[in-house]
Amino acid sequence: MTLQLGDVQITALIPVAIKANETLKKNARIKDDVAVEIIRHLEMDTKPFDKFLSHEGVVARTVMLDRMVKDFVAKNPDAVIANLGAGFDNRFARVDNGRISWFDVDLSDSIAARKKVFDERERVTMIAGSVLEDEWCALVKAEAQKKNAPVLFLAEGLFMYFSMEEIRAFLSILKANFPHGTLIAEQNNPMMVKNQKYHDTVKSTKAVFKSGTWSGQEIADLCDGINFVEEHSFNEEMKKHSIRGWLFAKILPKMNDRWAMFNW
Repeated sequence: MTLQLGDVQITALIPVAIKANETLKKNARIKDDVAVEIIRHLEMDTKPFDKFLSHEGVVARTVMLDRMVKDFVAKNPDAVIANLGAGFDNRFARVDNGRISWFDVDLSDSIAARKKVFDERERVTMIAGSVLEDEWCALVKAEAQKKNAPVLFLAEGLFMYFSMEEIRAFLSILKANFPHGTLIAEQNNPMMVKNQKYHDTVKSTKAVFKSGTWSGQEIADLCDGINFVEEHSFNEEMKKHSIRGWLFAKILPKMNDRWAMFNW
């Protein structure tokens, strides 16, 4: 298997490596057999991409987002879900209720790589395109209208690679194409941008963090009509599983990423 990925897209291999290694543990907190297969086929050395803080952070964000998506699906069993910047994410397999419609959206090289890994699945559509342009919206919008169902947008590991102006453009695209919606987006903070050369795994890539916020309200303020609902630090999950995770949450409570929810 040969995967050609750009500088930002290559960061998709970080969660793949971590999810694969976590899956193989005796008491795994998450299961992702596709991640295991990717690492096996690539014969990839996961050490540069699987350091303690990144490992615990990826596991925490996965557990938390899975829970949030399942909660949304429980309330909206026919939901349409757009997974933006999908990379090699396999969340559909963990949250599917047999009725949701799912769209994995990413840049063309990422989707080309994704199609080498994932077989076609019923109710799952892969779309190649930039989320900063609105061509991808048509299929998602048509499905939502056909089902008369709400749309949930997921932005995992995405906003930190956008400038604030690019995030503003992205939100404007959502507002212009969907009269209502819910967005769950991963947020990092300005200190992570300033000190990104010390990041334990991203420093092994050529990717660059472009923005960070201290509160999701800063994101909502970028676009009229976007409402900030709530956010939760990955620390909430990380501190449950190790002394090091608990210490990190205690000593640096604002340094971890968060899940922020918005609606309009």
